Amino acid sequence: MERHEFGVAVRQLRESTAPAAVGLPIGRRRVQGLRREELGELAGMSADYVRRLEQGRSHPSAGVVNAIARALRVGRAEYERLCALAGYAAADGQVPNEVGSGALRLLERFPDTPMFVSDAAMNLIAVNSAFVALGHWELTGDPWDWNVAWRTFCDPFNGFKQSADDATDHEAILAARLRSALLRYPADASLAALVDEMRSRSRLFDTLWRTPRPVVAYESSAAFIHPDGGAVTLVGSLLAIPGDDLAALMLTAAPGSADAARLAEIVDHAGEPAIIRVGQSGPG
Repeated sequence: MERHEFGVAVRQLRESTAPAAVGLPIGRRRVQGLRREELGELAGMSADYVRRLEQGRSHPSAGVVNAIARALRVGRAEYERLCALAGYAAADGQVPNEVGSGALRLLERFPDTPMFVSDAAMNLIAVNSAFVALGHWELTGDPWDWNVAWRTFCDPFNGFKQSADDATDHEAILAARLRSALLRYPADASLAALVDEMRSRSRLFDTLWRTPRPVVAYESSAAFIHPDGGAVTLVGSLLAIPGDDLAALMLTAAPGSADAARLAEIVDHAGEPAIIRVGQSGPG
């Protein structure tokens, strides 16, 4: 099954790759994307071997997977997927933490909505000024200051309050995402160290790691206590950013509610919209 799925993935990537994107002339073409001969030449293999791979009749080596990924110039997430389908860990196995164009566009298009972008290990890598305006993310000097999971289980925010049900959902999401990240990036020593330290420091996290709770929905509600003493209740919705193995969290209030009006005041006082790339010394 994995061999067949790998072949399907290679064919889809080949047919969706524009020749110009890999340095080939466009010319007159009767097929979509690249020809098998062209992929073979770029990857250093025969067109017949590419055909066998796509038909699931040959199992690729790790070197072949890397060659195909380089030839097609795929993004990190697609490279990880090809490796997984072929049964290998990625060559370096490190959590990617580059803010891609898709993530930047998302932050730019919602300047009045508090939002952050995180990597697969739950490190914040970019935020917008509306998120900063909430004023709850104080730094403590800890090595994992910018990691959402660490701050939830081991170093909680004073200005972030949740009901028991919302906390349960939030904790289940974070534990599930870290477990998934460690499976995809087994060679990331810093990610492994984070998980080990969290299991040592937080009994709750260790329990969730050993006996995961089911994730019902990738959102939860929380009250953010602003430094001026006021509070605003927002719902955080987690959105995947395909291609870069990143995620965005958008914080919204019910339309027409007192929380929506309060949020508008907070964001308005933040001044001109901006995107801030934040430092992080955790995994990735």
